Amino acid sequence: MFSKILIANRGEIAVRVIRTARLLGIKTVAVYSDADARSLHVAQADEAVHIGPSPVGESYLRTDRIVAAALATGAEAIHPGYGFLSENPEFVEAVEAAGLVFIGPSAASIRAMGLKDAAKRLMEKAGVPVVPGYHGDDQGLVLLAGKAREIGYPVLIKARAGGGGKGMRRVETPDDFADALAGAKREAKAAFGDDRVLVEKYVDKPRHIEVQVFGDNFGNAVHLYERDCSAQRRHQKVIEEAPAPGMTAELRKAMTEAAVKAAKAIRYSGAGTIEFIVDASEGLRPDRFWFMEMNTRLQVEHPVTEMVTGIDLVEWQLRVAAGEKLPRGQSEIKLDGHAFEARIYAEDPARGFLPATGTLHHLRFPEAAPASAAMRIETGVRSGDAISPYYDPMIAKLVVHGRDRPSALKALDIALTETEIAGSVTNIAFLSALARDGDFAAGDVDTGLIGRKQDGLTEREAPSERAIAIAAFAASGAAVPASPDPWSSLAGYAHFHQVARTVKLSFADHTVSAAVAARPSGRFDIAVDGLKQSLSLSPEDTRAVAWPGHVTVFDDHQAYTFSVTDLLSRSEEDAGGGDSLRAPMPGLVKVVRAEAGEAVKKGQPLLVLEAMKMEHTIAAPHDGIVEAIAAEGAQVTDGTVLVRFAEIADQS
Repeated sequence: MFSKILIANRGEIAVRVIRTARLLGIKTVAVYSDADARSLHVAQADEAVHIGPSPVGESYLRTDRIVAAALATGAEAIHPGYGFLSENPEFVEAVEAAGLVFIGPSAASIRAMGLKDAAKRLMEKAGVPVVPGYHGDDQGLVLLAGKAREIGYPVLIKARAGGGGKGMRRVETPDDFADALAGAKREAKAAFGDDRVLVEKYVDKPRHIEVQVFGDNFGNAVHLYERDCSAQRRHQKVIEEAPAPGMTAELRKAMTEAAVKAAKAIRYSGAGTIEFIVDASEGLRPDRFWFMEMNTRLQVEHPVTEMVTGIDLVEWQLRVAAGEKLPRGQSEIKLDGHAFEARIYAEDPARGFLPATGTLHHLRFPEAAPASAAMRIETGVRSGDAISPYYDPMIAKLVVHGRDRPSALKALDIALTETEIAGSVTNIAFLSALARDGDFAAGDVDTGLIGRKQDGLTEREAPSERAIAIAAFAASGAAVPASPDPWSSLAGYAHFHQVARTVKLSFADHTVSAAVAARPSGRFDIAVDGLKQSLSLSPEDTRAVAWPGHVTVFDDHQAYTFSVTDLLSRSEEDAGGGDSLRAPMPGLVKVVRAEAGEAVKKGQPLLVLEAMKMEHTIAAPHDGIVEAIAAEGAQVTDGTVLVRFAEIADQS
């Protein structure tokens, strides 16, 4: 077994590999760009090497710098994760030429499956069923249009290289073919540098079902059952599950045998996935599935397979790459229960899933799995981290396991509802709506489900009166009092009348005012303009978090963010004209994001303060240079100096 490996990736997959390596006693080397200097995978690795600026072309795609980092740190092998260079045969060859081990398949295997047309021809020779279509080299319009007529409309034009839905067009009639072909070719050329396409029969009710395979260097290959990835938007997977709902014994046998046959056809070693398209228009039948492509790497959705088989796929990758045989034979791999994975992204479903950025001022996942279920969170970020525009905006993967599909789906719904993220718009409400959809719950899923129901799944509900009241409560500071005394957070406490604080809230295009008044009982009355009656709340009644200039309220599966003037932002404004930043409340300095001597920009996260079991990101109130900063683990009181800024001479 290796003693040290380098991970040529970032984010949650780098953290995932580090976790298994640590269990095996293997030291890890992280690589990072400028944007990732303070990232979680860098903090968790035993060593870290800077490889360049933030753009991927100048860092994570630089083979020379990654190989040099491995050699300089004494790493024996490189794990590619997924994405970036994971399916680049030239990278594999460079790694091996340097005397290092690539933790994955051979360059020859990657090349064999790298182009869809060549891969399909290879699979046809191996006896694996492929979608009826044209996979040839002649790319003339007349020939391709003729092939489309032979296949029968509707047809699907697909780029021969790459994936992710780029260079793909559904064509309904011959009249539309020329324009669709031109568009697909332009998109494929821009995305992959290759404008060649395939033309295939469009499957009316397609299911995306894939089989996890694993091979070693001794000619052994096994499958670890199937995953269903049919819940997609714009050809991007959203929720994956294992096993596939409605799977029959006959179809499973046919698909898994075909998958193992495909792996053996290219003498595959390591973790791989054979993707199939299944026609579900007449139920799941063993004669209605076809090979789409092979992913010659670990998949994003691999945790659902781990949950239902009890097998650590990263451990298997490491053992096989180190020269060991597969740890188990086919008869020893059992299927147990059901698992779901939901991909949590910083994106706005209501705006066409537009990617978002922002600072994660508050990030909290469920502390425990729902009853009779198991759960794991795969993430590469922490509270206070920024969602960078340079990389995929994934925040986390929420993975649950139950004894059957209904119990696992219930666990997923509960876990999504209990997840709290503030500082960026996310797709959590969309994921919850999908998990609660009747067709999805029944297992009647195909790749067009989300598209057909997108308006309903992405519709944003208006905040309830209670949610508005909770936002006002949190904005007043009463929800996180500075001491057990319920009055201390509201200035001007008096014995014989209520003390009130007025706050203003803005949500979408609406602005409201609210008065928050303390009662002797320890509860608070919240009167919101325009609402018929006031509400009575205590801190225990609320799920809300205040962050600079905002409050986010978590109400069932929805998160509502209001613009406000809150305790935190006021404290920062007060600090803005001086040379120090003080704690707005007593708490524990959980994470420090800056250091003495560092130049910081206004709004940059400096540290995370935990108070009343809630985390608050303290950001720089202005540009400046940090002279001193509180230490991680320090317990501070209200008004304690957290950050002192160096004086800067007047530039005017």
